[in-house]
Amino acid sequence: MNQPAVPRHVLPVLVMAQFAGTSLWFAVNAVMPDLQREFGWPATAVGTLTSALQFGFILGTLVFALLAIADRFAPRRVFLFCALAGAGCTVGAWAMVAHYEALLVWRFLTGVCLAGIYPVGMKIASQWYSRGLGPALGLLIGALVLGSASAHALRAIGDTLPWPSLMLGVAALAAGGGVLLFALLPEPPGAVARVSTLQWRALATIGTDARVRSSVLGYFGHMWELYTLWVLMPLILATRLQGTSLSWAAFVVLGVGAIGCVAGGWLAPRFGSARVAAAQLGTSGLCCLLAPLLMHAPDIAFYAWLLVWGITVSGDSPQFSTLTARNAPPQAVGSVLTLTNSAGFALSILSILLFVSLSQSVPLGWLLTGLAPGPALGVWAIWRLVREERRAATGIR
Repeated sequence: MNQPAVPRHVLPVLVMAQFAGTSLWFAVNAVMPDLQREFGWPATAVGTLTSALQFGFILGTLVFALLAIADRFAPRRVFLFCALAGAGCTVGAWAMVAHYEALLVWRFLTGVCLAGIYPVGMKIASQWYSRGLGPALGLLIGALVLGSASAHALRAIGDTLPWPSLMLGVAALAAGGGVLLFALLPEPPGAVARVSTLQWRALATIGTDARVRSSVLGYFGHMWELYTLWVLMPLILATRLQGTSLSWAAFVVLGVGAIGCVAGGWLAPRFGSARVAAAQLGTSGLCCLLAPLLMHAPDIAFYAWLLVWGITVSGDSPQFSTLTARNAPPQAVGSVLTLTNSAGFALSILSILLFVSLSQSVPLGWLLTGLAPGPALGVWAIWRLVREERRAATGIR
């Protein structure tokens, strides 16, 4: 049976709403230098606030998954509520910004709200695009990557805008994204009926179903590398740049990950999501291993290396989500994706804390090679799915 034609406005609305909603992620990080100057906070404050939001996201995704929020309630309503609540938390952070402990609480709550935006956006995409999910998620997660990297662009232009305007502007953007999605997207035709009970057996497929387990383990390998590289990227660039130039370079190097997401989505229907993910993950792992050599290379090789790394370290993410959504039980796609996100982000915090601590005593080039086991595990984990796609492509059973 052919999938009914999806209205043309669906994907642009999803992409814009996802970009707007996830802009909350680094709203405070972008203005931290201003806040540190104004309130005398230490340099470590940005790491603590980032960790508070990440912990909130982990707890939120865990609760959303165990309670099957995205599968028991209309995802459009969940997305709207969480976008508005996240915007409200950012306004609360602005209003109480002088009180550091209160700011930590507001950022933690913002992370909880993001659990109803990022994974739920993928759930909505999977409802509309039962076929062609790879390209759709490529655009959707590309918007997330660009939104996350935009914190560095905001920092670069921050001298011309007062920090309250930036925080309130991000809050308004997130609220608008939630309203946009709810107003312009109807319920998808043929959507799986919402469940009324918790789907424990469906959630257990993360460990019991070989295909789901392969994509989830591959995603974990990806998460070991991704956010730690994002945190360390300003340190890498600071070996050659400073000030506004560094901020713009960080935005470009991390933002080009959106190209990897979109290109991967475009290639997936032809080559298969597992093969595309394995190629990108293997390339980013090679970039890890080349770090000791290229950290001291001429500028052209140094920046080319970072651009390739920026493209591939993010570009595999949509295909892992595609594989998991495709193989998970249809009635529990939202919960499986959300639980996977929760575990993946928990792993990323362990990686960040470890590598940031080691960066004080280990040369940066050699330190970056420690990220390589993540991509290696990821490629090993999804090789089963790669073989299946090869057999399907050649007609071998």
